[in-house]
Order: sequence, then structure tokens, then C-alpha cells
Amino acid sequence: MSHFLSTDFGAIATFLFGLVFGSFLNVVIYRVPRGQSVVKPRSTCPNCGTQIRAYDNIPVLSWVLLRGRCRDCGHPISARYALVELLCGFLFVSAYFYAAPVDNFVAIWTLLKLCVFFFLLIPLIFIDFEHHLLPDVLTLPGIILGLIFSLLVPVGGMPTFVIRKMLGLRWPLIAISALDALVGALVGALFIYAVGEIYFRLRHIEGMGFGDVKLMAMVGAFLGARLALLTIFTGAVLGTIFGLITTLAVWRKRIQRRQKRRESNVLSRSWRSASLMLRYYEVPFGVFLGSMAVVSVFVGNRMVNWYLGLYR
Repeated sequence: MSHFLSTDFGAIATFLFGLVFGSFLNVVIYRVPRGQSVVKPRSTCPNCGTQIRAYDNIPVLSWVLLRGRCRDCGHPISARYALVELLCGFLFVSAYFYAAPVDNFVAIWTLLKLCVFFFLLIPLIFIDFEHHLLPDVLTLPGIILGLIFSLLVPVGGMPTFVIRKMLGLRWPLIAISALDALVGALVGALFIYAVGEIYFRLRHIEGMGFGDVKLMAMVGAFLGARLALLTIFTGAVLGTIFGLITTLAVWRKRIQRRQKRRESNVLSRSWRSASLMLRYYEVPFGVFLGSMAVVSVFVGNRMVNWYLGLYR
């Protein structure tokens, strides 16, 4: 199996597997928020209800050949389907190259762990974007799987010497990894819960849902405490940037609308209106947390080490 991770065939096969799994994730993204089974019936056109033929269900290629339309009714098929398949393929092959330098046994389990993590994150990101929902059917098994994988692959989120110093013991690496995953799950969940609770008490508006809490518990279980905190911080920055851009875009539209009506105090009234809109707009925070969790996998430890190096 370790030879598999040192061949071009291995990379190609992993990418193709990613495309296939991405095709299944499209079913998950569409059906899970609607409470439908992901197993049956077979995939159908959402417009005409015709079952999709096997040769029209080839990842990416079918969408391109059909020019993004149903073969039977000609109804447009969202580019999201091809995007999810490509994203899953690229993340799987990225996990392959990430795991390849690691020695034999650990490399295989590292690849499997990252593929499972991405397999869970992708639908969570897209479902939250479309429905503002983070289903328990994905997050709760994800927490358990993350903890199990910590027994097979060293988490590495929290430096080993930190845990040893806290405990005053020289524990085996597997025990330290499991503890890091458990601490990561608790820290990720409690941090998000605390922020949401503080926001609610200050502004009397729900800022974080329990879906975000469970998502971060899953991220912490897979990545450990240090990368869980990094995911929260960078996700919050990304979410803030999104909020500012959204507010400015709405402000601009309100200004144009009021100028056409020749109203007075256009700038200030438009800004108040845009700010009020954002206050009650439900930001899909899981999109930013999930996206930055992916980034943390590949460059998270470098980012943390660079930041800590500024204080040395």
C-alpha cells in the first residue's frame, strides 16, 4: 500500500475516486436538507423527474457534454454539480500528496483520514451556504470518526511537549494524540458556544447556531486544539470581510435607489438601512469555518508557527 502513495497512478486513481465521491456528495447536498434518502431512488432531473441515465451520470464529463442541461427537458443543471465533483477530486489528490512523504502505515491512514474529513466538510459547506443548515447526520458521526482516527494518525494540533508539561507525564504518542483530539473537540465547540452566548446576551440576536458548535467539535476532533482555534480565528476574519463587503454592496444599492427618488440624507439613511439588514441577516458561518478548516490542514501549522515566531 505504501508503494501506491509513491506512483503517478496513485495520484490519478485518488483524483478519480474523488470525482466519484463528489458525485455522491451532490446527492447528499440536495437530499439531506430535504429529509430524503441518499440511497434511493436513483438520481432524477429536479425539473422533469426523469431518471438520469448511467452514461449521463459520469462526473464532470457528463455535465460538460450536456452543456449543463437535462438531456430530456433541456432544463439548466447547476454548475455546482461539476464544481463539487472537481473540488472533491482536487482535495482528495491534495490529501494524497500531503500524505505521500509520511512513512508507510501512517501515510495510508493519513490519506484516509483527510479524505473522510473532506468528504464530510464539502457537503456541510454547500448545505450551509444554500440552506443555512449544518445537519447532525454529518457533524455527529464526524466527531466520532475524528476521535477514532486520532488513535491511528497523530493529530499534531497541539505540540506534544505542551500536553506532557500539563500532565507532568511522558504518555505514549497515541494517548497524546487522542487527548489532543478530545481537547480540540471540546475547545472548538465551547469556544463557538461561548461566543454565540455572549453575542445573544449583548444583542438579543442569535449569533451562532448549535450546528456551528458541532461543526467545530468535528474540526477539533480531526485537527486538534491548536488548528481548531486557528480555524475559528481565520473563519471569523473571513466572515467579517464577507459581512463588510455585503454591507457595502447593499449600501451602494440603497444609495442608488434613494438618489432616484431624490430623497434627502441619502448616505446616512442608506447606511442605517444596510447596517440594519446585516444585523438580521443570517450569515452562513459554517461556510467560512469549513473553508478555513481545509486551509488549516495544509498550511495551518506553518501559519501558527509564523505567528508565534513574531514574538520570539
